[in-house]
Amino acid sequence: MNLEHRTQDGVDIVKLPERLMMADAADARASIKDIISSGSGKLVLDLADTTFMDSSGLAVLVSSLQAARKKDGDVYLVGMGTTVRALFELTRLHTVFQIFDDEAGALRALS
Repeated sequence: MNLEHRTQDGVDIVKLPERLMMADAADARASIKDIISSGSGKLVLDLADTTFMDSSGLAVLVSSLQAARKKDGDVYLVGMGTTVRALFELTRLHTVFQIFDDEAGALRALS
């Protein structure tokens, strides 16, 4: 899996794919952990294109959060659509992650 990645003001920004599920989870987890380990630990995950996520996709995000926090960083989520947002509310993960409507808000909060 090839994730779109860029850095702005010391924050890594990763655009997640349309579907994040079991078939892609291992590759996504490895890619994001590499980005965290080589970066500042501050990560914004853009879910604007993500329309479907299963429990494996959620696990990728939780493991990313754990890796970032080990580096004294954090993971902020942006652009979450209604379907994915409902999944986060159902699993109560909206209480664990900082969720922003747009990238600019997340970048301000991380700086």
